[in-house]
Amino acid sequence: MAGAGRHDRPPAGLRAPRSGRERRGIGRRSAGVGVAVMPARFLVQTVLFALAQMFNNKARALLTTLGIVIGVWAITTVIAAVSSLNTWVLSEFESLGARRLHLWGTVPESMRGTISWQDVRILPDDAQALRDNATTIDSIALSASLRATVMHADRKFDGVSVQGIDPDYLEIENRSIIAGRPFNTNDSENRLQIAIVNDFAVDELRLASGGVGEYILVNNRRFLVVGVVETQSLPAMFGGGDSRVEVYIPYGTIRSMVAMPWSAAIVQLRTAGVAEEAREEIRYILRKHRQLGPDDEDTFGMFILESALDQLRAVGAGLTAAAGVLVGISLLVGGVGIMNIMLVSVSERTREIGLRKALGANPLVIMTQFLIEAVLLCVMGGLVGLILGQSTTLALRSIPNFPFERAEIPVWAIALAFGFSAGVGVVFGMYPAIKAARLDPIVALRHE
Repeated sequence: MAGAGRHDRPPAGLRAPRSGRERRGIGRRSAGVGVAVMPARFLVQTVLFALAQMFNNKARALLTTLGIVIGVWAITTVIAAVSSLNTWVLSEFESLGARRLHLWGTVPESMRGTISWQDVRILPDDAQALRDNATTIDSIALSASLRATVMHADRKFDGVSVQGIDPDYLEIENRSIIAGRPFNTNDSENRLQIAIVNDFAVDELRLASGGVGEYILVNNRRFLVVGVVETQSLPAMFGGGDSRVEVYIPYGTIRSMVAMPWSAAIVQLRTAGVAEEAREEIRYILRKHRQLGPDDEDTFGMFILESALDQLRAVGAGLTAAAGVLVGISLLVGGVGIMNIMLVSVSERTREIGLRKALGANPLVIMTQFLIEAVLLCVMGGLVGLILGQSTTLALRSIPNFPFERAEIPVWAIALAFGFSAGVGVVFGMYPAIKAARLDPIVALRHE
């Protein structure tokens, strides 16, 4: 029986045919392999076919993608320009000091007639109240000014703004003493007739020995120059660039020269991130110190550069968003052009579509082919627009003395341009693709 068992199986050539179930199983396995291989091959073939269509119809492809090209070109250039301008404005403001707070007196509308500007000046007792109670400030310096005639030998300058300052003023203003010494508390208390001038004034007044030790006349009063500070021009956006004669004298001294000078203060915050907290704290301390009632308006005003910077950043973001919306409309118009051309392409290739469907082509395959062609057209248009945008940005950067020297297209703008281009291709290519997929093969084959 054991030997006979070896001959129970028929020879290979005489084996019984496989059952229908087995054949269907093998077919499914083969189809599974095909499904895994076909998509990649199909995508490559579709992309190559779409590129061939573009090269065969160069004029049509150019006109079709023109809206996308212009849209991407515009949006990348606008974003680069606005970003550069925003950066320039912020840097100009930051050069003035992001941690500084300017404080001055003001007469509210409701109190006019009962108090005057002399009553609301920021005076030493106000400054001392802030020094004793404020936790968000690092230092505070009072300043007062007068218009004076400054003279030395035969050199004379009228209308010079002479500043009476506390010892911390120049440090808060980030001004460096390049010769001599700064003021100290005794200078102000003793009302000494000493001065600090800028190096531009040294040249203009023709002071010898670098200025220190020389005497100048301020409204015919003799002042000994004890220090020289570096000249600091205003940023370009504030009309800077022109240097001027600067003269600083002790705060106590200027109060002896003018009966009631206008007096304000500059405050150095501990950190740039406490701007709003500092505003509320200073407001609380000064209202309490000045004994203002709950219904009384503030008799002082404040300006914090950090708050202005936040507003500028918001304005810059708003401008970028507004420009993006306007250019987005241009891209949508370009998308309509893509859809129209794809509909023309479907009409021209109706017989081809009918033949492929008659030979068993899946409608999904036909739809995907036309959709890929639309997306490829848009992406190619986006690429050309990006190249033009980069070229324009480089041209802007090369303009001398222009606030676009830092212009560059951000990475997110590049991603946005390509993403939006592809999105336009999908959205506006979908209808022609679906129309192609739904064509009746019999009707399509009859199409002339």
